[in-house]
Amino acid sequence: MNNPVEELSAMAVECGYRLHADLGPGLLESVYEALLARSLSNLGLKVDRQKPIKIRYQDVTLEEGFRVDLLVEDRLLIELKSTERHMPVHAKQLLTYLRLMNLPVGLLMNFGAPTFKAGCRRIVNNHTDFAASRLRVNQNQKGSKS
Repeated sequence: MNNPVEELSAMAVECGYRLHADLGPGLLESVYEALLARSLSNLGLKVDRQKPIKIRYQDVTLEEGFRVDLLVEDRLLIELKSTERHMPVHAKQLLTYLRLMNLPVGLLMNFGAPTFKAGCRRIVNNHTDFAASRLRVNQNQKGSKS
């Protein structure tokens, strides 16, 4: 498929919401990862799980610098958690992954939160083609973050 990243993001949020509403919080991260990947695949999307990502820094290349939880259509990165609350490092980690992969948008989905809305954050990296979203994070608006 050749969906814009905003459309992929909306599809992923809908699947994540449905998963959280149906199963609730408290399962292992790996369970949510497998089920979310399946839901997105059922929509006809290409989904890679635990994909190793190379890091190149100066004259060093690490073949497996990190692994992404889910990579949808090679354009949308989804980092999953199953903790009681987000830690600031989680959003920073996802933003670093986006920068290293030169991707515009990522989703941080914490299925351990009491509600999906409380556990879902949208992280952007130099992305300007925004659709209407209440999940915006790191979008500069006259020097501030929303």
